[in-house]
Amino acid sequence: MIKANTCYLKIKPVDILAIGVHPDDVELSCSGTLLKHMDLGYSVGVLDLTLGELGTRGDATRRTMEAIEASQKMNISFRTQLNLRDGFFKDTEDEILAIIQIIRASMPKLILANALTDRHPDHGRAAKLTSDAVFYAGLAKIITLDENENSQQRWRPKMLAHYVQDFQLEPDFVVDISQYMNAKIELIKCFDSQFFKENTPEPDTPISGHDFFEFIKSKAKVYGRPCNFEYAEAFQLQHYPGVKDIFLGFDLNS
Repeated sequence: MIKANTCYLKIKPVDILAIGVHPDDVELSCSGTLLKHMDLGYSVGVLDLTLGELGTRGDATRRTMEAIEASQKMNISFRTQLNLRDGFFKDTEDEILAIIQIIRASMPKLILANALTDRHPDHGRAAKLTSDAVFYAGLAKIITLDENENSQQRWRPKMLAHYVQDFQLEPDFVVDISQYMNAKIELIKCFDSQFFKENTPEPDTPISGHDFFEFIKSKAKVYGRPCNFEYAEAFQLQHYPGVKDIFLGFDLNS
């Protein structure tokens, strides 16, 4: 059985669980949304599926330290990491059960997960793995145990949304992060092994250029423009959402 390694505080129930296959995925793609919703009073936890050990720059130990720094700066409720094989994880029973344990322990109403398709093959594969785990977490006959070896209750969140990553995908909805763009950039910079830094001996990568942060901001501008937001983060859904009140569901009263 794959065990979780809590790197920042112990797992507890939260409103939102953000899942990324690599330690910086959440910060890059949905941290503005997380910061905004924490200010609105919602609680947030983060799950990294791997330690990012195959990254061209840095190593697993350093990336975990960076994840802890980002978690402290974001002031989230917890961050836990699974040690799935970066690049070579599979959609197997052990992997699914490990994620189910975290879902059942944290009982989120909303899960944010990797992009459905992307330049990095891990992202789409992690989206499928997470989606499978979300479904199976709601089946009572699948037994998982908590840290005290007690049976966990079944749990399925009300929504699973996939954040957009490198590819410019057509979103199903966007979240206004105009007030949180600068804070998001500061969170991303916690992972300084991966991103631009003067005089580093590390090799160049597609995300290590000095203009990468401008790319992040420009992409957020593009997603925000149709909704008259200065900056936005984009998400896709695997099925359409239901709206009980059009005025509340689409913020027509503001």
